[in-house]
Amino acid sequence: MRVAIIENMKSTPLGSLGVALAEAKAEVERFHPWIDGKLPASIADHDALVVLGGEQNAIDDENYPYLPALAQLMRDFADADKAVLGICLGAQILARAYGAENHLNAGLEFGWHAVSKSRDGRTDPLLSGLADDFTTFQWHSDTFTLPQGAKRLAVSSLTQNQAFRVARAAYGTQFHFEASASVIDSWKAEFAASIEQMEPGWHERYTTLAAGHASESDASGLAIGRNWVRMIQAEARPFLKAVAAAR
Repeated sequence: MRVAIIENMKSTPLGSLGVALAEAKAEVERFHPWIDGKLPASIADHDALVVLGGEQNAIDDENYPYLPALAQLMRDFADADKAVLGICLGAQILARAYGAENHLNAGLEFGWHAVSKSRDGRTDPLLSGLADDFTTFQWHSDTFTLPQGAKRLAVSSLTQNQAFRVARAAYGTQFHFEASASVIDSWKAEFAASIEQMEPGWHERYTTLAAGHASESDASGLAIGRNWVRMIQAEARPFLKAVAAAR
């Protein structure tokens, strides 16, 4: 199983998703287009695509000229029935790829918050095994409209489109399900000034907040990661059977 990981800024670890990929013995190849502009040359070399978050917005083509090509790459993977996962900025780019509108500075969501499954989300495999209301980590102020034909899977009190699916296994999550407690702890230290500006006093409340929410958030994040990885495996099974039959 070969998975392309697109990083859009520094300090975007895979966290819970990385655990799920390691469990499946996935071969991970990382790309850093925010540094060198390089993306996978085609969809043929990878079985799945992950696009992580970033500090830029999804339509900032002037400063990040690779964004249109990345949006097209996500759509190419999805249209080829390959698994795609966009997290935060990645979700916004996936929405863009399917003709949705990106709304900038629509409202800040930061920290651990509750997200609720929609009617479609209650039956979608990505959120299988999670409670109808689950805790996850947020860090965004931009959002997007739902792409035409997409299924809305989760909502929050502030943001209507917290998760969606297009095609068989192309998903966008506005929330950072991959942000395990260890990831958040590293972000807390590295981005201390930015966090204090967004949420004054959050560092002082951090120990109490983590004690109340981190364990539940970690469990939901790992479940989502494992659910998505199973979709890559499901996609690969017919190919593997065909190879075995030809031998």
